[in-house]
Amino acid sequence: MKREETTELVRERFLLCRERIGSIPEETVVGEQYRDFFVTTAGFIRMVLEAYDKVADGSYRELPLEKLQVWNRNLYGNILMPNYDRSYGNPDCAVKTFGVQLGQLMSFLYTEVRGLIVFAFEQKIWDMTVICELFLEVYSLFETAAQEHAEIRPGEVQKILYWYLSDYCAEMVERRIRDTLDPENSFAMEIIREWDLNDLRYLYQFGEYVTENELQTAEFLNSLPREEIDAMARTYTEGYRIGFLVGRKDITKKKSVNIRYQLGFERMIKAAAEQFAAMGLEPVIYRAAAHAVNKRQHIRIGFSGAVPNKQYEYDHRGDAALYLDEDFVRRKLRATQMAYEKVKELAAVHGGPAVVEIFGEKPFSPETKETCCQLSKKQQKLQVEYQNESGQIVNRYIKGEERSFTIIAYPVPEIGDKFRKIFRETVKINTLDYHLYQRIQQTIIDALDQGVRVRIKGKGENRTDLTVALHTLEDPQKQTNFENCVADVNIPVGEVFTSPVLKGTEGTLHVSSVYLNELQYEDLEITFSDGMITSYRCGNFADEEENRAYIRENILYHRETLPMGEFAIGTNTTAYRMAKTYGIADKLPILIAEKMGPHFAVGDTCYSWAEDTAVYNPDGKEIIARDNEMSILRREDPAKAYLGCHTDITIPYEELGSIRAVKADGTEISIIEDGRFVLPGTEELNIPLDEPLELEEEE
Repeated sequence: MKREETTELVRERFLLCRERIGSIPEETVVGEQYRDFFVTTAGFIRMVLEAYDKVADGSYRELPLEKLQVWNRNLYGNILMPNYDRSYGNPDCAVKTFGVQLGQLMSFLYTEVRGLIVFAFEQKIWDMTVICELFLEVYSLFETAAQEHAEIRPGEVQKILYWYLSDYCAEMVERRIRDTLDPENSFAMEIIREWDLNDLRYLYQFGEYVTENELQTAEFLNSLPREEIDAMARTYTEGYRIGFLVGRKDITKKKSVNIRYQLGFERMIKAAAEQFAAMGLEPVIYRAAAHAVNKRQHIRIGFSGAVPNKQYEYDHRGDAALYLDEDFVRRKLRATQMAYEKVKELAAVHGGPAVVEIFGEKPFSPETKETCCQLSKKQQKLQVEYQNESGQIVNRYIKGEERSFTIIAYPVPEIGDKFRKIFRETVKINTLDYHLYQRIQQTIIDALDQGVRVRIKGKGENRTDLTVALHTLEDPQKQTNFENCVADVNIPVGEVFTSPVLKGTEGTLHVSSVYLNELQYEDLEITFSDGMITSYRCGNFADEEENRAYIRENILYHRETLPMGEFAIGTNTTAYRMAKTYGIADKLPILIAEKMGPHFAVGDTCYSWAEDTAVYNPDGKEIIARDNEMSILRREDPAKAYLGCHTDITIPYEELGSIRAVKADGTEISIIEDGRFVLPGTEELNIPLDEPLELEEEE
């Protein structure tokens, strides 16, 4: 693999850190109250450094599977349940030891130190050195205070952390951006290419946490014949290629593709890389961020192993509160601009992401802790400002009108004892008849295009009552409001979607349970007025304010409101039947769930950054609903137009009363009534809904 160039000065600093950290467990200068933190953390660092040595000399790859599993468990053990109650990564534990302000700072420090694991496996000495130096600087502060019999002031620790993040911001951002674009940074790809993937020891060479999900997924893929693996990969890579074709974008201008996936799928990823290479695209596989500077709350972007503890990740989602200020935002934006300028040739030929998602894990509903860091209102605005402006920088170098993407999803063994059957059913869903759905969906679009608005109502306990306003078609013979979405960028097939007119889009969206961005929401209700969110609630917590704060942070991303950026009707009743048959509706990713009923996205439209690029349906009509009253503001100020988020919320068929297109004269065309498709020409979609719920025996 390509190793980073390490100067002698950095190597010397690294060796000095190793020596100093090695002596800490035997020292007793620091006060007894705090000593355990430094001894424990120093012991963890020494363990990581030992792993670094074994990776460097090649002995790690020679270890038997059982020893690799012990290493993996030891590296991640401190933040796993039930050890988490005693871990300094848990803000509750750190605050109990150090007090609120100092405890939050020390828990952040411990979390930053844990980034050493992945840097050790990638042999990134610079990253390891700056983290070790940070730990030693804080230790020195405590040591000096003990010697002088002085109190530790939290402000002094915060100052050390702030200047660490500030001083190294440019370097960390530049390294991260280069990793996201440069195929030569091929750490993961070289493991995939060089290892015998039947030898499951390869999973432990990435430095990520490995569970039975990853092991059993890899074993299952190894049991499949090469032609099945190639076919799975082909669905994924062809979806990417067709995305360029449908969007009338020239894929031949592109030289790289970003592959994102979770460990266990390497056999498919290897086949996909070969297929992408045949298209002239080199894979870029970068890891989810480890430095706080490059993280985005609890969301992982990049390749990843299992999440050791989702509560741990959630507990640290607001750590930026410890350092986020105007100077830091300006510094990071400058660093981002400078970094992209340095790699602008790589950015210009980058095609965008090809993502393999997983589903089947137990839905996660987090515990909210008072000890966690919380962004102030000023910091929330700064974070929104950063996201808006950084998005503009990215789009200048990786142009929205020239890039594309694709997303596909597969189950993991945690879904239950029917995993193999569900996996094969998912493969079938991902390869449903493209032309059949294209024809049926065109029938739906033809009906919807006769309306000036669409009315959506729930049934039973579902309180949904929404009116979605549609754009005016000046030339219905050549124009349409809805895109006929089959199996290209969003696999599987099965939706028609539009960007609503905000003015006149009114009412309440309600769903009994939904899983969004890895978080579960119960009894979620959002109200719109002129297309903008005016109120929201859910039933996750006993306290109503806690529920609102949960939604504001994780759906609105600290904004006061968001527009309805998309309205769609999902048509994949086959996926819906699979979900009902196996009882896995609560475990499906939004990628599949959005095809199983009407869905509504809050945030940007589906055409953000590419509104001026004409898009056509297979029947030749141009989709004119690419803008709304917010996105059109890009012509004045892009910061007002783009929000950097797009969250889909689906109403399942069984909670759906009706979807009707309303004409200008007030007459209605029924698309769905009582959860069934009633529009002539769509009856075939009801066949899966009528099939009996019978489980086949597992192979």
